[in-house]
Amino acid sequence: MEDKRNIQIIEWEHLDKKKFYVFGVAMTMMIRVSVYPFTLIRTRLQVQKGKSLYHGTFDAFIKILRADGVTGLYRGFLVNTFTLISGQCYVTTYELTRKFVADYSQSNTVKSLVAGGSASLVAQSITVPIDVVSQHLMMQRKGERMGRFQVRGSPEGRGVVAFGQTKDIIRQILRADGLRGFYRGYVASLLTYIPNSAVWWPFYHFYAEQISYLCPKECPHIVFQAVSGPLAAATASVLTNPMDVIRTRVQHSRCFSLPRRSPWGCCPEIVVPVSTQLKDASPAPNPRKWNLNGCVTYKWQVLLHENGGLNI
Repeated sequence: MEDKRNIQIIEWEHLDKKKFYVFGVAMTMMIRVSVYPFTLIRTRLQVQKGKSLYHGTFDAFIKILRADGVTGLYRGFLVNTFTLISGQCYVTTYELTRKFVADYSQSNTVKSLVAGGSASLVAQSITVPIDVVSQHLMMQRKGERMGRFQVRGSPEGRGVVAFGQTKDIIRQILRADGLRGFYRGYVASLLTYIPNSAVWWPFYHFYAEQISYLCPKECPHIVFQAVSGPLAAATASVLTNPMDVIRTRVQHSRCFSLPRRSPWGCCPEIVVPVSTQLKDASPAPNPRKWNLNGCVTYKWQVLLHENGGLNI
């Protein structure tokens, strides 16, 4: 009789590549639409000083809706969709790296750790410039400034106006920091997402294996995956969220000029005020502030990887 505790892992050569990429882009887009408001709220909570604007996730949600309407929850969304490219690069790098590492080690933990970190390195190199512009758009509020830059005119965020805001932010970044401004916080991003990705995959397989021991053998594998995914995401977020707060602050900080100082020169000025609000920004005590986008995105990668997109 088959032992359900031995969870099958589908590798790169087992995938139908066309189905994998087509479904991957479509599913990622749907996920972005559903969780983007939480990403915007998380970013604003991390950037604000103490509780000067919002007292929590729900308070931020209500205030943004009252001030800007539903469109206010999707500021910078059109720009952020360009990160779909980095998402596909992430998946491809992850799978190919696993295949390469398999020649040197058969340990699934080793393969997941190396592949996850490598994939995140490639993805962040593409994502950071887009993320910088997108986050500055997220910070636009009617009548008030949260970030370093303020778009000209009314930030209603519709049609041509939305792209006009994007161009305005890009010009201001170029004027203030040059091309290097688009990689503000790049090192902090790597120190956030490489460990996050490298930790998530091993923990996912660990939780799936442990949960399978607790469940009857008749229990389908998708149950293990559905439970282990959020658990792995929560674990990774708890471990890397402090660095994520610093990354967001670095990308929005006005305390240094890139041509003259490195991002680490700003750290003492950022870490001191940030340390006082890590309790509020930390995902541990408040599940609503977990990185939902990362959690759900990883889940479709796993589910598509192990249950769909197969060459069968």
